[in-house]
Amino acid sequence: MERQIFDAEHDAFRETVRTFLAKEVVPHYEQWERDGIVSRGVWRAAGKQGLLGVAVPEEYGGGGNADFRHAVVLAEEFTRAGAAGLAIGLHNDIVGPYLTGLGTEEQKRRWLPGFCDGSLITAVAMTEPGAGSDLQGIRTTAEDRGDHWLLNGSKTFISNGILADLVVVVARTTPEGGAHGLSLLVVERDMPGFERGRNLDKIGQKAQDTAELFFRDVRVPKENLLGELNGAFVHLMTNLAQERMAIAVAGIAAAEHLLEITTAYVKEREAFGRPLGKLQHVRFEIAEMATECAVTRTFVDRCVVDHSIGQLDPVHASMAKWWATELQKRVADRCLQLHGGYGYMTEYRVAKAFTDGRIQTIYGGTTEIMKEIIGRALLD
Repeated sequence: MERQIFDAEHDAFRETVRTFLAKEVVPHYEQWERDGIVSRGVWRAAGKQGLLGVAVPEEYGGGGNADFRHAVVLAEEFTRAGAAGLAIGLHNDIVGPYLTGLGTEEQKRRWLPGFCDGSLITAVAMTEPGAGSDLQGIRTTAEDRGDHWLLNGSKTFISNGILADLVVVVARTTPEGGAHGLSLLVVERDMPGFERGRNLDKIGQKAQDTAELFFRDVRVPKENLLGELNGAFVHLMTNLAQERMAIAVAGIAAAEHLLEITTAYVKEREAFGRPLGKLQHVRFEIAEMATECAVTRTFVDRCVVDHSIGQLDPVHASMAKWWATELQKRVADRCLQLHGGYGYMTEYRVAKAFTDGRIQTIYGGTTEIMKEIIGRALLD
């Protein structure tokens, strides 16, 4: 079925993204995976190409185009290229709205030009060793010391954690914390007491720097408070729908790409004197995955359109996130199985997709949290 959500502008943008990936990313990606981190230079190249800050107003150096479908194009093409290590989606779709929607005029002029040209790489630090999806469990504290906040605590599993120049940190600014006592503080690279721990060794997304962060008596200026004091819970909830949609978009794109390369594989690979695709079981497997992808694609595209016009609610964003990512996981497993022993070899795209994509049902809110959100909305 022909997709109906894009126009000529999006198609032209897609070609720009593909050219960028072919020139600046794919030739270097294996080395970045060995290094456990991408180069800072590729971030500058992305900024020069106009791929960073697409939705940021032009006056701050951005593209001035808030149409979420451009983010969809980026997510789809990066997924197809297997380039999860360059976390442009985190930068653009998660941190970007915090800076543009909550930042003061002074903060925007201080941070957004670098955000858009790639000289300032960003991250969000919410997860802690003892607190993931449950914000009530956050223990990082920020004590009011008059002209600054004194920040203490630790975070873990922070994407862009090694490279980040700006980190939006979720901290308790009241003793009780929770829904009415959390704030967002922007910590900058050179602040004394801000330290990075290990670049964590993951089973997939090897080129993505994921780190532990430590804050020991970090003096954060009062002007680095982002948004309302004690308003972080509302700020986080407001932006989660877009984060989850970006993950859902990558999920269905990954599933479709895996189906595409597996379909080609079973047409060529022979067993018992004929192509695998001639076996009824294989045909049924392909038929089932193709149908599930088609149905999911229709729903996700509808959610994209709704989000682009400001009408997507948290429940449908949660539905899209859990369904598309669980489909991605199933399709990756089934496609690897159809590749047989070759599917277990990292030189085959399906093997890397199997490990790279496993995190999708976890970050941005686990599948179980998504179901809880949906269930509460329907039953409470």
